Amino acid sequence: MAPMSAASAPVPSDSSATKTPPVTLTIAGSEATGGAGAQADLKTFQALGTYGMVALTCIVSLDPKADWAHRFVPVDAGVIADQLEAQFACYPVDAVKLGMLGTPVTIDTVADALGGLGQARPGHVVVDPVLICKGQEPGAALDTDNALKERILPLATFVTPNHFESMALSGMESIDSVDDLAEAARRIHDLCGAAVLAKGGVRLSGPDAVDVFYDGTTLEVLATPKVGEVAVNGAGCTLAAAVTAELAKGATPLEAARAAKNFVTRGIEARISSNAPFDAVRQV
Repeated sequence: MAPMSAASAPVPSDSSATKTPPVTLTIAGSEATGGAGAQADLKTFQALGTYGMVALTCIVSLDPKADWAHRFVPVDAGVIADQLEAQFACYPVDAVKLGMLGTPVTIDTVADALGGLGQARPGHVVVDPVLICKGQEPGAALDTDNALKERILPLATFVTPNHFESMALSGMESIDSVDDLAEAARRIHDLCGAAVLAKGGVRLSGPDAVDVFYDGTTLEVLATPKVGEVAVNGAGCTLAAAVTAELAKGATPLEAARAAKNFVTRGIEARISSNAPFDAVRQV
């Protein structure tokens, strides 16, 4: 390779020339259609004015030949660790979001990396607890869920469980009302000490999409009119990423929850249709 000329050499950065935006990191899987996962997270970070990074944990491809089921390929643990090492060495990360991790090995890798940061660990760790196991099934799914509860939840400062995840984490057999969702949020807070935004969304009956925030002191019901009766791809990822971005910018947990709820509602209203049997959030 020929030596780089002075004219083409990189110009040294001048930190005084521009104001550095808050830095956000998502540790999550790639969802190839762009509707969810790391792609949705990065678009949300960008839309909300933060500098976004992603450490990929897995590659997810929806299968149009098999009712759009998920095809899942984990990223090697060493590659995940390398990504995180580079990211935390390069930038001071203001807030991190944990999405799809997918295997106990990945969970251990991420937990070890965050735990090894010591005082340099971001002050905000938002966990979107992607649980797999629907009940006490044996094997890899249950092992992964248990590893997430044991190693990731203790790191969380904010948790955003969906309807099923709220049941699994709270130990409740059903969540059929706003009162049930509030009780689940309280139990999850008691479990991990984090602020909780339990997502009812369109899964509770009634005219509104309802989520419940609880941080041990304040309980607030966040409700907006439903936009259709079917869940939209990427809504949960976008909500958690928006919470992450708002916390990075200095919002309180409750302020972040309110802003994220408004952001994802706009995204559902602006949703994009596809050839798959679901729409996707569009971050606007």
